[in-house]
Amino acid sequence: MNATVRSRRARREVRIGVIGAGLIGLAHADRVARTPRARLAALCARDPAKADLASARGCAYFTDHRDLLRSGTCDAVLVATPHYAHVPIGLDALRAGLHVLLEKPVAVDLAGAQSLAAAHARRRRQVCAVMFQMRTDPRFLRLRSLLQRGRLGTLQRMTWILTDWFRPSSYYASAKWRGTWEGEGGGVLVNQCPHQLDLLGWLFGPPDRVRAVCGFGRRHDIEVEDEATAVLEYPGGMTGTFITSTGEAPGTNRLEIAGTLGRMVLEGAALAVTTNETPSDEYCRRGTDLFGCPKTTEAVISAAPAAPLHETVIRNFVAAILDGVPPVAPLEDGVRQVELANAMLLSSLRDRPVSLPLDAAAFGRRLRELVRAARARKARS
Repeated sequence: MNATVRSRRARREVRIGVIGAGLIGLAHADRVARTPRARLAALCARDPAKADLASARGCAYFTDHRDLLRSGTCDAVLVATPHYAHVPIGLDALRAGLHVLLEKPVAVDLAGAQSLAAAHARRRRQVCAVMFQMRTDPRFLRLRSLLQRGRLGTLQRMTWILTDWFRPSSYYASAKWRGTWEGEGGGVLVNQCPHQLDLLGWLFGPPDRVRAVCGFGRRHDIEVEDEATAVLEYPGGMTGTFITSTGEAPGTNRLEIAGTLGRMVLEGAALAVTTNETPSDEYCRRGTDLFGCPKTTEAVISAAPAAPLHETVIRNFVAAILDGVPPVAPLEDGVRQVELANAMLLSSLRDRPVSLPLDAAAFGRRLRELVRAARARKARS
């Protein structure tokens, strides 16, 4: 047994500091406090008036994350700050020797995400993971298992309509950073959809090419995209359509996947599976009925009740540190999610398809232009 394994087994808990004390950060702090083999050791926010939130939870309080990292009170941090702070805080934590669990998105732009990945590549003994809790949802676990077992044969098409994110204008007005390029770095693709964009990669792998049309402030008085429609082209000929909006009510959340052996539809709690008795490509070659179609059978597959998803990721993060198990969502997958979101935005801004791997520098330049233009408009108003 090597020293690293002995060290892991000797430790009984991971001391975790939560950086960010907004609604999400405080919820995570309480989850950490309930997690076996974890201890909420610190809370960090810039506002000194929030110190009582740490006192109520029996942990240390810091107003500067660098002081927390130097304090020796934590083995790991969970970063739940506004988007732009994820990269600098994550880099500081990795350089300080701590394990890191990042809220989504890991970065606003691909270059920032890649800088995190480069830093982690030099520190592989440290765990760096992403809070992609939807990967632990039994519905998606079941769906992925069926796809991996070839239940649909050769995949042909995917359509995800994800428009149940409705937000009134008061949502965007509730904080100055919301709905702005400088404060948020994007809209529905950056704030609401990272989990689903991650699931696209987890289920289907990365596309080769993306063509997207985004509505920038189409349904709200904001700078960033509040709706997007993207067409994705995958290796092997599969295509995908991804539609999302924060301005549609009542909205829809429906994932449909078609292959040569049938179709799967996930909507709500139900996973409906239609199975072709004859593969569609075979029937296409051999069928003699001019308007014929393969016969089908229908089934609704239930999944186990969902455990608390965020808690599952935090437990896994602790196990990755203490036991060496693989993270639910390693940093590299967070990088790929940012790349896909950036590709959709850049395609729309350029009004043409974008190939992957994405030119990170090109997107970074365009984002900086958007920030400068928004500042200029505000200065004139």
